[in-house]
Amino acid sequence: MFSGIVETMGRVSKITNDGTVCTLTISAPQIASEVAVSDSVAVNGCCLTVVKASETELSFQAVPETLQRTNLGDLQEGSPVNLERALAVNARLGGHFVSGHVDGQAELIRIDDHNGECADYYFRIDKSLAKNMASKGSAAVDGVSLTLVRCEPELFSVALIPFTLAATTLGAKKIGDKVNIETDILAKYVQRLFEAQEWD
Repeated sequence: MFSGIVETMGRVSKITNDGTVCTLTISAPQIASEVAVSDSVAVNGCCLTVVKASETELSFQAVPETLQRTNLGDLQEGSPVNLERALAVNARLGGHFVSGHVDGQAELIRIDDHNGECADYYFRIDKSLAKNMASKGSAAVDGVSLTLVRCEPELFSVALIPFTLAATTLGAKKIGDKVNIETDILAKYVQRLFEAQEWD
């Protein structure tokens, strides 16, 4: 379980793919020394297991399904990524409950920049995900816990403060870029309850 509060940005240092498993090695000197093999880390909001750790780097493995359903498949050597270690039981929850199980992707289609500081980002999203979004609710965008502003059947927007733009990968996003989306876990359970009413 995660909170959507990014701890640090790492950078992909090496990618190896044997056709079955892709190994991502990420330079993360700010947290690597405190992470052990088998720990869970959210990489752009996708929960991955650490398979190798050093003082400065962490390695993760991803199967083709993960690469296809998330933007991890678009990563190249040098790409920045958002990183968050799993929550400790006694940790403060500054964002919202994030499972690290990406529901799908959205495409950045518009940026309204406010004097080079704050910015409103607009994303195109599939209706199947949009129905789990509500204005003033929460969603994880590339692992970043954000408050939703505008929510429509195929679009949503978020307002980003200068700190978020500087401390996460979102500040470098360009029109057309894809981001990982995890909708609020409570919304998914409510949706399931409604669907279950039709089973009888």
